[in-house]
Amino acid sequence: MAIAASCGSLNALTLGLPTRAAVPDAKGALPKQMFIGRGAVSAKTKQRFATDIESISMLAILRPATTGLAESRRFPEILVLGLHVPSGAAVPVEVIDHIAAQRQGGIVFVCVRDGGPLPDAETGEPIASDAEQCAFVVRRNVPVKPGHTPITKVHAGAWRPAAGSRLTVYGTTMEELWDSLCAQTIADDIDGSDIDARIAARERATFLESEYAKAKAAHARARTTEQRNAAYGKMLAIRKELAQLKV
Repeated sequence: MAIAASCGSLNALTLGLPTRAAVPDAKGALPKQMFIGRGAVSAKTKQRFATDIESISMLAILRPATTGLAESRRFPEILVLGLHVPSGAAVPVEVIDHIAAQRQGGIVFVCVRDGGPLPDAETGEPIASDAEQCAFVVRRNVPVKPGHTPITKVHAGAWRPAAGSRLTVYGTTMEELWDSLCAQTIADDIDGSDIDARIAARERATFLESEYAKAKAAHARARTTEQRNAAYGKMLAIRKELAQLKV
């Protein structure tokens, strides 16, 4: 088979995706103009493409024929798109949001950079690293009530060493595959069931942790028993809800 298109050292095969889904190297490189040359695009977005993105590559196209999964009307295919960003750069959320908005199907973005901070395995604190790194990113619809304006959100996984980073084809249908890929990105879990509920729980937990820190600070600076009791009561309520979320 022809050499697979790559983003840094990563391609469909090193990511663990089916050989049939790999895009040949000769067809992988995509010009930035392809995504900003149509319709009205703000100057800010154009600047993001210029400064936040070094190159764009189509790594794989996941379809029923290349995955062996059953068809799905919502997700006839899922693209795996490589974005090479400058060393130490953050995930280019605005660029990803712009690209994903141009397609109805799903896209898994594989962001690659040559070095940057990585979380320490023991403490979780960021430490400098010059190793090649990648982060998986998806743009997913937020569940809303029927008739309400659709909402989407970009979800980025943590940066990790590129070596050993994998995406797994999991599920029986293309829609189940999309949920699984989102779970792999957001929750580091192959099981995509109830992923929207789990996303909501994680976001609620993040908010509560922020509120807990505020309540703890208020308790520390309280000057009266009433103020201390109020802050402590809020801390207890938050801890209880966090325990119920189980995230």
